[in-house]
Amino acid sequence: MTRRAEEDCGTDERSGGRDSLLTERQAAVLRLRKKGLSQQEVAEILGTTRSNVSILEKRAQQNVSRAKATLRDWTMIQAPVSIDIPAGTDIFEVPALLFSEADRSGTKLGIGSVDIIVQIKSKAPEALNKRVIVRNLAVAVTEDGLLLVREAVPE
Repeated sequence: MTRRAEEDCGTDERSGGRDSLLTERQAAVLRLRKKGLSQQEVAEILGTTRSNVSILEKRAQQNVSRAKATLRDWTMIQAPVSIDIPAGTDIFEVPALLFSEADRSGTKLGIGSVDIIVQIKSKAPEALNKRVIVRNLAVAVTEDGLLLVREAVPE
């Protein structure tokens, strides 16, 4: 990459570092695209083809999505309150299950029953059919009171 290209995409020793899931090229493509450049313009700056930029961008987005999913899963694992809700459960039963788990773990929840139901409906609408949960869910509440919902993965 030329010095001009490095300046244009803001690369430095931090981007695409060894601990990152993004390569330097992927990070450069994402930075330039965020600035509003087309794939063709990015290709010209980086001295490659538009097709290659498209591939780099797609793989970068996949890596970012995987990283986000990993962080969500890790946050759920670390949450002091976590329950699995089986399919067939009435959504109005979930707050009591969460409060019971919170009491068992000695955690005070800063969230009410209505908020729990509303957040589950908004975070996992495809898992509900009216009041009934139709897919197994994992629900967790972090120490900060953040409610996390994801489809439960069988162990």
